[in-house]
Amino acid sequence: MKSAVLASLFATIGAVASPALAAGLTFAVVAPTEGPLAILGQQVRDGARFAAAANGDTVVEIAEACDETDGAGIAGQIIAADARAAIGFLCTEGLAAALPALGEAKIPAITLSVRSGILMEDALKKKWPLFRLAPGPKAEAEKAVEVITRDWKSEPFALIDDGTIHARELVEAVRLQLEEIGMKATFVDTFRPAQEQQLTLVRRLAKTGVTHVFVGGDRTDVAVIARDAKAEKVSLALLGGEALLGADPLVPMTDGVQAIALPDYQTLPDGTSVAAAMQAEGIVAEGYVLPAHAAISVVAAAAAEGGDLIEKLTTGTFATALGPVAFGSDHELRDNPYRLLVWRDGAFTPADAEKEGE
Repeated sequence: MKSAVLASLFATIGAVASPALAAGLTFAVVAPTEGPLAILGQQVRDGARFAAAANGDTVVEIAEACDETDGAGIAGQIIAADARAAIGFLCTEGLAAALPALGEAKIPAITLSVRSGILMEDALKKKWPLFRLAPGPKAEAEKAVEVITRDWKSEPFALIDDGTIHARELVEAVRLQLEEIGMKATFVDTFRPAQEQQLTLVRRLAKTGVTHVFVGGDRTDVAVIARDAKAEKVSLALLGGEALLGADPLVPMTDGVQAIALPDYQTLPDGTSVAAAMQAEGIVAEGYVLPAHAAISVVAAAAAEGGDLIEKLTTGTFATALGPVAFGSDHELRDNPYRLLVWRDGAFTPADAEKEGE
């Protein structure tokens, strides 16, 4: 039945008028145009257009509904546009529906956002050309383990979470990986989130004698814990996950708190010049702007090498506004994109370069 649907899809593509093609490559940019995700979709389009324009390439914009209405229509539009590749895909629904047809057409899809491990497993099994520029589902925990094993080897430490599914799974993954290499936490616990103060938790941590704490929790809770530890004169080095980048206008973060998260690429060496050029054109290089720019840059560079595009994407290393990008045989980023960030002077910035091993 699936083959019949795909055959029908390809049969109808010829009836769709192809847009006039420019001299360069054509890229499909799949992103939301309406609803609460429209602002993120605009970031994707801004970054893709800027990169494509620099090379004389063409961008064909395709709306992503991010619900069950996303079906074979996205794939049909990508193929009808004669796109060399498709980038964007902020939601799972449209990406999952499009992949079978894109696989038959040998058109690679690069997602900037979808982190589903199951979808990537299916893609590899069925030879769908899915590549992930976003972190994989295990990357956050793996980076946390890397930092803890490097910096806390001689320190008594605790692992705590706020009881939410993501936080619990993150802390459990970290715990298991650490125990496999012989590092066992002195204290493991679940705390009550969204409290005005966490003095009881801070005092319990102090009684255990721990000096370092990995927290699976959001920005507000970590800010409260850091504030209360400082008030109690309890010395705790706090490390959290990507949730620490969330906005919190109420509780100031304490200098020295660390986070495992993606950096602000426009502040890094490879992104600064691109961000400045964008600013001159009225584009703010925030959110998905530079990742979309990087996705277009990667495909353009791979296509310029000639030969099988999917193979080139799998084996090459490409200079981008995010820094060097390379995919492994699993179509995930070869290098973990998460960085160790530290809160200094009102913002999370990359920790000391020497500490990061760069």
